[in-house]
Amino acid sequence: MTKKEIVRQIADKLGLTQLKTKEIVQHTFDAIIETLIAEKRIELRNFGVFEVRERRARKARNPRTGEKVFVPGRMVVSFKPGKEMESLVAKLPS
Repeated sequence: MTKKEIVRQIADKLGLTQLKTKEIVQHTFDAIIETLIAEKRIELRNFGVFEVRERRARKARNPRTGEKVFVPGRMVVSFKPGKEMESLVAKLPS
């Protein structure tokens, strides 16, 4: 699903224009990103937790050449789903 499809679905459900809904969705995403940058964590009840973590530096191997390379550490965003989301996803047929 793309952002455009999310906007269309929300606009249809709430009876708003897609243009206004797109603006609201984008502001929501921007707020999440700004909070992650400022506070390094955002918890959305019944959805999950986004958190900025440091990935440690490590040694890796180039699969084509077999050459060992050094991969520097960096900051990454991790997501841990909430209990409600986990239970609903667990019910999906495999």
